[in-house]
Amino acid sequence: MFKGVNASDGFGIGVAQVAIAPDLSFTPSVPEDAEQEKARYAAALEKFVAQTNAQIERMKRTVGEEAALIMGAHIEFAEDEGIKEMVGSSIDSGMCAEQAVSEAYDTYYTMFSQMEDELFRERAADVADVKTGLLADLLGKEVVDLSTLPEHSIVVVKELTPSMTADIDKDNVTGIVTETGGRTSHSAIIARALEIPAVLSVSDATSLIKTGDMLVVDGTNGKVIASPSDHELEHYRAKAKAYAEEKVALEAYRGKETVTGDGEKVLLVANIGNPEDANVAAEHDCEGIGLFRSEFLFMDAKELPSEDEQFAAYQKVALRMKGQPVIIRTLDVGGDKEIPYLNLQREENPFMGFRAIRYCLNNSDQYKVQLTALLRASAFGDIKIMLPLVTSIEEVRQAKALIEECKASLDARGVAYNKDIEVGTMIETPAASLIADDLAAECDFFSIGTNDLIGYTMCADRGNDRVGYLYEVYQPAVLRSLRRIIAEGNRQNIMVGMCGEAAADPLLIPVLLSFGLGEFSVSAPSILRTRRILSEWTKAEADALTEKVLGLKTAAEVKAALQAAAR
Repeated sequence: MFKGVNASDGFGIGVAQVAIAPDLSFTPSVPEDAEQEKARYAAALEKFVAQTNAQIERMKRTVGEEAALIMGAHIEFAEDEGIKEMVGSSIDSGMCAEQAVSEAYDTYYTMFSQMEDELFRERAADVADVKTGLLADLLGKEVVDLSTLPEHSIVVVKELTPSMTADIDKDNVTGIVTETGGRTSHSAIIARALEIPAVLSVSDATSLIKTGDMLVVDGTNGKVIASPSDHELEHYRAKAKAYAEEKVALEAYRGKETVTGDGEKVLLVANIGNPEDANVAAEHDCEGIGLFRSEFLFMDAKELPSEDEQFAAYQKVALRMKGQPVIIRTLDVGGDKEIPYLNLQREENPFMGFRAIRYCLNNSDQYKVQLTALLRASAFGDIKIMLPLVTSIEEVRQAKALIEECKASLDARGVAYNKDIEVGTMIETPAASLIADDLAAECDFFSIGTNDLIGYTMCADRGNDRVGYLYEVYQPAVLRSLRRIIAEGNRQNIMVGMCGEAAADPLLIPVLLSFGLGEFSVSAPSILRTRRILSEWTKAEADALTEKVLGLKTAAEVKAALQAAAR
């Protein structure tokens, strides 16, 4: 059995088809005619864009409009003026087209792959995909084709690029196994849209698994079983049947209010990274947006996005949500999110350095552009402003003072906005947890970012396997912090939500209910399942379980108790 990342739920049984990527190695040479090399590059670029557009159109028919938008990132990288200028300059300096393309895309790949935030790190795969397509054309090689596989195939590949995924015939592919990638990669997103079970990051999969091997892909638990026994096959066929029945059953929760077992209303909203994601969230029956990561607007731009550009993005989400709440986090830059044109200085420890609200308050003119755009968009929906990485009351007060300046400016311009717009904080540091009582008096809402809160509380990097045992929401220190934050928010009658991964953890949901969490912000595919789990617990039942859990001393004991009580 092999372990990996559970990227797309479900159970697939079939025959392995190991796909080997083409050899794109080359020997750098000095071209005699730079203009001819530029023409070769231009031709490869034109062909790549045309092929990608064809893939997008095919995906619109097979997967849907929203998943097809993912491939648009490939065209953005291919046609990025900065990359094109870099390639052209390199050719002028004496490089062949292959070397110029390789070095330019490697520069961008390195930038994205070194980011700690998985959502941004996975952009590196898109960069690599574009590089592969361009090099394949320049070298006259064929890329992997997954469009003509036999029935009941399980694709096994070192790295499943979005372009490969776009070509998959979902009627013939019952599972996907890769050596790289995570749950937030574009390939994983497309696999979920195709409803194909997928396990990613299985070490040495392409060498340990052979074409023709019988495989079971357990996408729910991140397991791959090679040459399963008759007993294992029977077991997983039964699990596949039960999973399919559960999916049908979850549809009963579509269009329903999110309520606990004793009828208490809870808000169930979605996390998004760009305006297009709002459509996906709405299709999954969300009740609003609990976290819109605005930094994607900055990451995808070549320079600071203007007030109008930001306003258009925020307005689009507000209109799509039709009056439902939309919490937009202001620019969370620095740490793992490096944006070249901001020229941030390198720091010894960027995660505890000049980032997020610290950067924004120190660049107030730039920050007011975003705040003004948010205020303008608030005239079109229930937009709320969230401040990231708050550690002191002064930061909240300074940000609110800037918002008041922006309001005065809009008044002078005669521009409409919600004069009572809510301003809250993302509670993701031990400092914010310890002064949650003071912050609650200053804020309109809290949203707990468990991803960072766990890391900062336990002094453990979630990307470091050696300390992974510490990075768990079940740690008693983390649970006590969550209880304090929620209690202080509720005591002062402000909404307390959670936008970290823990909000969708089926084991933790009853504990969060007992603590008094009022809003659960989860990934779009988790909405119906989270709604079902919430409906299965009454407050009294959740309280009884939580009392038991809080008396335990280790994360292992907590997790075991929650697993025993799971429904």
